[in-house]
Amino acid sequence: MLTTTAHSPKHFITIKGARLHNLKNIDLVLPHRKLIVITGLSGSGKSTLAFDTLYAEGQRRYIESLSAYARQFLGKIDKPEVDSIHGIAPAIAISQKVKSSNPRSTVGTTTEIYDYLKLLFARIGRTISPISGQEVRRHTPESIAQELLSLPQGTRVMVFAPFGQMPKEALEQRIQILRHQGYSRIRLNGEVIRLDGAEAHMKEMNDLAVVIDRFAIDTSEELQNRAHEAVRNAIGEGRQQCFAEVQFPEGENGKWKMENGAGDAMASGDLSPVTRHFSTAFEADGIRFEEPSVNLFSFNNPFGACKKCEGYGNVIGIDPDLVIPNKGLSIYEDAVACWKGESMGQYRNALVRASRENGFPIHRPIHELTEEQVQLLWNGDRYFDGLHSFFKMLEENSYKIQYRVMLSRYRGKTVCPECRGTKLRKDANYVKVGGRSISDLVLMPISELAEFFAKLELTETEQEISKRLMREIITRIGYLQDVGLGYLMLNRESNTLSGGESQRIHLAGSLGSSLVGSMYILDEPSIGLHPRDTERLIGILKKLRDLGNTVIVVEHDEDIMRNADLIVDIGPEAGVHGGEVVFRGTQEELITKGTSLTAKYLTGQLEIPVPKKRRPARGEIKVVGARQHDLKNITVGFPLKCLTVITGVSGSGKTTLMQEILYPALKRHYGGFGLRVGQHDRIEGNLDRLSDVEFVDQDPIGRSTRSNPVTYIKAYDDIRNLFADQKMAKLRGYQPKHFSFNVAGGRCEVCEGEGTVKIEMQFMADIIMKCEACEGKRFKEEVLEVTFEERTINDILCMTVDEAMDFFTVHAPRIASKIKPLQDVGLGYVQLGQSSSTLSGGEAQRIKLASFLGKAGSTTSKPTLFIFDEPTTGLHFHDIHRLLGAFNALLDQGHTIILVEHHPDVIKCADHVIDLGPEGGKGGGTVVFEGTPEKLVKCEASLTGKAMRGKL
Repeated sequence: MLTTTAHSPKHFITIKGARLHNLKNIDLVLPHRKLIVITGLSGSGKSTLAFDTLYAEGQRRYIESLSAYARQFLGKIDKPEVDSIHGIAPAIAISQKVKSSNPRSTVGTTTEIYDYLKLLFARIGRTISPISGQEVRRHTPESIAQELLSLPQGTRVMVFAPFGQMPKEALEQRIQILRHQGYSRIRLNGEVIRLDGAEAHMKEMNDLAVVIDRFAIDTSEELQNRAHEAVRNAIGEGRQQCFAEVQFPEGENGKWKMENGAGDAMASGDLSPVTRHFSTAFEADGIRFEEPSVNLFSFNNPFGACKKCEGYGNVIGIDPDLVIPNKGLSIYEDAVACWKGESMGQYRNALVRASRENGFPIHRPIHELTEEQVQLLWNGDRYFDGLHSFFKMLEENSYKIQYRVMLSRYRGKTVCPECRGTKLRKDANYVKVGGRSISDLVLMPISELAEFFAKLELTETEQEISKRLMREIITRIGYLQDVGLGYLMLNRESNTLSGGESQRIHLAGSLGSSLVGSMYILDEPSIGLHPRDTERLIGILKKLRDLGNTVIVVEHDEDIMRNADLIVDIGPEAGVHGGEVVFRGTQEELITKGTSLTAKYLTGQLEIPVPKKRRPARGEIKVVGARQHDLKNITVGFPLKCLTVITGVSGSGKTTLMQEILYPALKRHYGGFGLRVGQHDRIEGNLDRLSDVEFVDQDPIGRSTRSNPVTYIKAYDDIRNLFADQKMAKLRGYQPKHFSFNVAGGRCEVCEGEGTVKIEMQFMADIIMKCEACEGKRFKEEVLEVTFEERTINDILCMTVDEAMDFFTVHAPRIASKIKPLQDVGLGYVQLGQSSSTLSGGEAQRIKLASFLGKAGSTTSKPTLFIFDEPTTGLHFHDIHRLLGAFNALLDQGHTIILVEHHPDVIKCADHVIDLGPEGGKGGGTVVFEGTPEKLVKCEASLTGKAMRGKL
């Protein structure tokens, strides 16, 4: 334990006696305005120190500054178990669990870039008429009069107030009113006549306008007053509309710059009258437009949200992916699923016949068609009915059951056709900045968006108005590129992002807010980041520090450690064997003086060895023609009974290939259902040599907070049976269900077996408190009186896996054998009954791996393909060593493993490496390299190969 001297709270955070969870009464001094890395084994106490102690105390002190209403709950908020913390700054935590469940939350709203874009379009956006392509402007009586008075001297002007079309009877009444008002001339059906002789020119329907005034342009003050009054009267009579007929003087070369090209007519010597329409309403071409405002561009506001999808971007409609499931087929090969059979096949035959007339390529695969050809297929033409007409026919005949069944088969969640998934009302896209609508901008990759703003040309006035907005937008876009997310679009929904992407977006947002004097606590921001992008991330963390913030990072990445101002190593082991500060100092001191496991791995005393030989492939499964999202029609082979690692920069297509194509396609092949398969031609190879496929991701192991490791690996059933067999349990008639916290009986009914209760704080985050009835033990008192070897059911659930192994190996070896896989994957520090909500993504993934290890060890186990999504998340070098041991155990039993991974120590242990890239987004999606790690480091085109050269 480190002893500390007095330190100024202005310059240091001083922690004394921290003992929450497994922390062993530690004292620690952390300097302000430094980049501090907290490292150590999984379960050693890093997150407890950073989040549950430092951040929790910062949050508690913030709440103390709030109103009395909030403070009435403060007696129930747990203070971190620590003697004292001095010098703490306002705390901001950016954890891995920052995923939003709000379907309206996007990358743009999370980073606040969209808020600035809304303001930009509201302030300097130009509304362009979709009919004429001309800018829509609102005139005022003064601006109209000034425009008329700016005409060349001698120009004759007639000012009209339009009344529009009206029948003969209404016209007669209107003429009587105009006579009483003192007007003498009108324009009827295009001809200017005296009011007295109007009856002779009347028709059944008539176009009427009244001549308000007529004058010749000169410089007199009298004419100025007269012109202004004429325009005001015309606007009043014409209900915000008026028009002027202009006759230019002969030989006059001046130009009246008008939208209808009057100047061009003059230049050519055509001196016929020119008509110019004005409106004080915001309209053009007979359409009244909404004036740009922030709400017009807000899809979270009913005013700006798309009317069809109500701002969600998706609707239930005809799903194109269900209509054409395999885009590798052509129309002639029955690509359209609903145009099969004798009856419905007539639509397909009609298109085949029509191809002679309209040139539609019926033998070309759907994915090779141009956008115009795809639209032709859906919309049809005079030679054949398209898919839209076909489904309209089904809906019109939906009283027939077979048509209703057919419609339901092709319905699904699809991108809203009205707003293209941008969630905005259609007319918001009439407003342009730099020739682009706001929807165009949010559908661009961020890297392209940066180019757009770099090249954007604005007028002096627009520059002055948008100066601060542009600075914020460009800065935040730059931060997103710096954290390696240039391949994302602002319209990307937050709930579709990975944990690492989500965390880095919040990091970029924090940089954009430019807070000073805060304490940022980050949980492994390097997750999902290629080594190439780690350097950029380090630059971001240093920039956050240089602004005047204290940056505390819980991290295992070697490069980030080497760039830290201070390293705190927690250990020496995990769980009860951890919780101590084993080192505090610089990276150089750690290497020269450190004795911890971290120091030994950094100095090379300990290492993850390179396998002496690579496993040979025993068969292969091949994905042919993968083209989902940004994958460029690639063909990839995966060797069987080998460890294959998929690498590549963020956004290169790894997850798309594995999670959207290979896994669902194989799951469907082996009898699974309900999964949508991404676009590809086919899966081929030795499919008969596998019996199933499992995708092991980092999603929680259960939706309920009552789910925990021991229930997930199916060991809790044996523990409940064990307690139900005890003498006292039998005397009281207890069954195994009485020792379950999922059903009523033996559990505490106040907290329903949760051990905690939730207090809703209305305007603040809910508070989770220990249940007062059972004191967090989850069971009734009488149930807790039943013991096994002097341990209650609660005592068993509070044991760590390591403690449980020691206990059950002696007293119940069958249960110990079921728990052992948890220990094998490095989760010996986790409590058996620990709530799934407190587990990290990496821990949840390793619990799933443990459950598969338990199943794989059984005699009924069949060869399975396991796909893991970044299993090293949250793992120390020593834990990765253990994890590779668990993978080898699976491989030795005849299974196949594919990992999506960036960690160099895992890549070097692979039998086969597939590197996608070379960049992310549109710059990725191709196979850069396939082969062994030794060959990878020689591949000049591979960014992964360059990063691996120090490891092999």
